[in-house]
Amino acid sequence: MKTILKLFTMLFCVVSFAQTTVKGKINDNSGLPLPGANVVVVGTSSGTVSDFDGNFTLTVEQEPPFSIRVTYTGFESQTIEITTNNQTVDVTLEEGNSLDEVVISASRTPERIFESPVTVERFGLKEIKNTASAGFYDGLENLKGVDVNTNSLTFKSVNTRGFASFANTRFMQLVDGMDNSAPALNFPIGNLVGMNETDVFSVELLPGAASALYGANAFNGILFMRSKNPFDFQGISGYHKQGITSQDAGGDNTYRDSGIRMAYKFSEKFAAKVNFGWLKGTDWTANNYNGKPGTGNDRSSLNYDGYNIYGDEVSADIKDVALLLEGMGLAPAGSNALIPSVEVSRTGYEERDLTDYNAESIKADWGLYFRPWENDFEIQYVGKFGTGNTIYQGTNRYNIANFSQQQHKIEVRNDNFFVRGYIVSDKAGDSYDMIFTGININRAWKDDNTWFGEYVAEYLGQTLGGATDSAAHIAARQAADTGRFEPGSTNFKNAFNRSINDPDLTTGSKFQDNSNYTHADANYNFSHLWDVIDIQVGGSYRQYELNSDGTIYTDYDGPINYSEFGIYTQLQKEFDLSEDMKLKLTGSARYDKSEFFDGFLSPRISAGLTVNRDHNIRASVQTGFRNPVTQDLFIGLDAGRAILIGGAPDNLDRYVRDYDVSAAGQLGFGQPGVITQTGGSAYNNSYLASSVVAFGETGNPAELKIGNSDLVEPEKITSFEVGYRGKLNKIIVDMSVYYNQYKDFISNETVLAPLYGTVGDGSLSVAAIANGDFTTYQTYTNSKADVKSYGGSIGLSTKVFGGFDLDGSYTYTKQDFDQAAFPDFRTSFNTPEHKTKASFGNTEVFKNFGFNVAWRWSDNYFWQATFGDGDIPSYHTVDAQISLKVPSFKSTFKAGATNILGDEYFTAIGTGNIGSLYYVSWTINNL
Repeated sequence: MKTILKLFTMLFCVVSFAQTTVKGKINDNSGLPLPGANVVVVGTSSGTVSDFDGNFTLTVEQEPPFSIRVTYTGFESQTIEITTNNQTVDVTLEEGNSLDEVVISASRTPERIFESPVTVERFGLKEIKNTASAGFYDGLENLKGVDVNTNSLTFKSVNTRGFASFANTRFMQLVDGMDNSAPALNFPIGNLVGMNETDVFSVELLPGAASALYGANAFNGILFMRSKNPFDFQGISGYHKQGITSQDAGGDNTYRDSGIRMAYKFSEKFAAKVNFGWLKGTDWTANNYNGKPGTGNDRSSLNYDGYNIYGDEVSADIKDVALLLEGMGLAPAGSNALIPSVEVSRTGYEERDLTDYNAESIKADWGLYFRPWENDFEIQYVGKFGTGNTIYQGTNRYNIANFSQQQHKIEVRNDNFFVRGYIVSDKAGDSYDMIFTGININRAWKDDNTWFGEYVAEYLGQTLGGATDSAAHIAARQAADTGRFEPGSTNFKNAFNRSINDPDLTTGSKFQDNSNYTHADANYNFSHLWDVIDIQVGGSYRQYELNSDGTIYTDYDGPINYSEFGIYTQLQKEFDLSEDMKLKLTGSARYDKSEFFDGFLSPRISAGLTVNRDHNIRASVQTGFRNPVTQDLFIGLDAGRAILIGGAPDNLDRYVRDYDVSAAGQLGFGQPGVITQTGGSAYNNSYLASSVVAFGETGNPAELKIGNSDLVEPEKITSFEVGYRGKLNKIIVDMSVYYNQYKDFISNETVLAPLYGTVGDGSLSVAAIANGDFTTYQTYTNSKADVKSYGGSIGLSTKVFGGFDLDGSYTYTKQDFDQAAFPDFRTSFNTPEHKTKASFGNTEVFKNFGFNVAWRWSDNYFWQATFGDGDIPSYHTVDAQISLKVPSFKSTFKAGATNILGDEYFTAIGTGNIGSLYYVSWTINNL
């Protein structure tokens, strides 16, 4: 018995440790090596990738015969039979075209982009390595139909098909399945907690509504970024970029960007990776000193309020000041007759005085990957952390300093299902509002009443002395500004530091938040179980916790919690109509429910007809929806020009403020000395702001129109799209047209709530408006008008002169909305009607040397946002790079420039002009 046991044990050891090794080299059809090609044993997850020289070694615990499959993005795959141990195979892959690339975002299952039921843009390894932009995220600007609004050097907002702002809550960004939106803001801050360039496997962008599969936030489009799995991509790789940014206003400044990736497969069961990246530069200086509409265009204007001047938002009618001084016995009786009724603003500070324009991004991520049965069943833990400094423009301009965000995910998956759960949290760090910083530095030196009192007194003295009106105003401002804290002085620095560390906006400007959300989602694909039809089912759940200590939200008495969930299914069936023609039908539907609103069903139906493998016509119709985000629901923020008040039912009375009216004559109307008003006044006792302007111009109370904004509800969309993908001779064509119709469009409305009286009473509330006794609110509500948009795009790509890549695209986007009929509503379309893009390059002009040039042109358009409205002039820009591969060092050297022509431009009112970036880079071992 012991002998038999020993023999069995020996046999077991032989079987357990029997290994087969396969070696080889992978080249393209021109003989050049293909680094990073995937080599996988068919029917298993065992595999490897080729190194920088195209060589690979695959060792598996499996005896021949078996097959290996060799794949590389943009090339046709090959399957090779392995019959002996230590077999050597040389593989030549034929270059395919962009139609053969595989995407997963369109229907949550792998499919050729050629057969995708909807429009998909893909940014693969080849495009990432050869982008003419400084980084892969910036390179998204060159994709067809994509808009990238530049908030600052390190904060770019990606969008498609219109209705964009920097707070772009209509567009979702996923990194390895995790939502990248900051909990406090509900939108991603660029690539702050995104990915390092050396770890990017693919980027897919789905323009338009995608609610049927991805839920409420995938309303205007969705960006998918997938990283490299350490089982497939091992080793150490890294890069360093060094250069300068150049701008007229900011000068020339150093730019650095470095990253490293380390990944190791310890066995067929366990692998791990770590990434780290650091970027540092100087942000684009904002110096738009034009006055906002209605305030005068230059600094000599009495009521000047410049876009990038802060502190001058505080103003007063000096005649009212004179009347008040008389009433208090501080000015001679009747002296107000010499004071004109004009609005005068305080002297502000330039933005450059209130920020150092430090642009910095530090991010790290790590992952542990476990395959207990050495197949496609995998358990992942992934952690991400990002921190940095940037400029964000919302209602005001914010210096985002040491802002941090982290994510932690556990996921179980195989080729047919996934279950994941993750948490996302943020901290505002040392961030602050630059407008309130300017206001409160002024007030730290001299309170508003004193400043305006001194202004009126000096104006009165100058007038009595015979000075002209213009001279009297100049002298009055000089007198009131006597002793003003000058930028750089000790007093200025002390007041600045006090303000940015004080979250009370009446005295400070600190941006304070520590919010988070917890998310879980799952998906199962039943297509492997039967051939009749492909079926997927899935769902998600999210729990929010808002925690700003009452500085952003109305969470004065503790965090605000709420949740939402969704479930979906998709059916897909392919029909062979003939030998050369097939039809793919896809139907999907999703049901979502927020605890504040009724549930909503969003279906999608699409059809794709393929002819001769080279032509595909697609059509789809879908509905989608967007739940109001956290700001729409619970914000309660005094932004200076208006109080932002969210439209959740239990939010209205959480915002409370007392107004002292005892010294301004309201007691004659029978009012108390102090009037308490809640945010509910915006929704149940207010006038439209535009009607108040008309009343001020005519004095006719009939001009006043009741505001009383409706409480915010979910926004809906119905979207129709038709498209074509195909190969016409040597030209690849991808084109589509769409039509979107929105209902209950979520936007802002500006209303004025009188401090006393009931709107529509024709007397007391009118008197309050006439006396200036009102509060300005910005509400979050839904448009009563239909909003529509439509457009289309076409992309062409081909090879010319034997091997040079030539690509071009044109995009048309148009909004259909009657702004004149709804002057108080802001859709923030913010998209050029015409966009054209082109690129030209070759990765191998001669051995190991390549180049790429990208050109973009944007039509002029009107920018509409809470910070400011205005025309954006048309612009064009050119990015370019040359690259040299040095195989002996496993390195690629690159020199490049963005906006190489030096024609500065901007994409939004109030931001800094975008200058040029010149850099050289060294990338090593990036497969």
